[in-house]
Amino acid sequence: MTPLPKRSFSASLLLAVLAPVPALALAAALLAPQPAFADTPARLTVTITDIKDVKGKMMIAVSNEAGYDAGDAVAAAASAVTGNTLTATFDVPPGKYGIKLFHDIDSDGKMNTNPFGMPTEPYAFSNNAKGQFGPAKWGAASFDVPAGGAAQTISLK
Repeated sequence: MTPLPKRSFSASLLLAVLAPVPALALAAALLAPQPAFADTPARLTVTITDIKDVKGKMMIAVSNEAGYDAGDAVAAAASAVTGNTLTATFDVPPGKYGIKLFHDIDSDGKMNTNPFGMPTEPYAFSNNAKGQFGPAKWGAASFDVPAGGAAQTISLK
């Protein structure tokens, strides 16, 4: 007769807890897809300064790397501009993000451009990154949001 292998404490506890469960129910529970555990959201505080025209809305998009150039936001807000500074908060999973924003002065829901496609409404990016012939690049605009949260101050200068 071969001796049974020693069980660890956790294996013994698991068997004791599962002993009353009928075999079919146990098998179904073990084979069922398990829910993914979402990261606890982290607070991202975005402060926009140097707002010249106190009217319209600030359109803010927070994106991960995959969505940054594609225009897909993880979180977004359209906040009424009521002063020269505006603060918005977002709850996002910890990770790396980039912010694109523009001041929709006429509240038409879109960034206005001239006939050559150049924006005529103020815009900015996280890290106060500057774009050349288009939006700021991911590498310049991206920043980390750890579990404890993060803050970005962006100037519309």
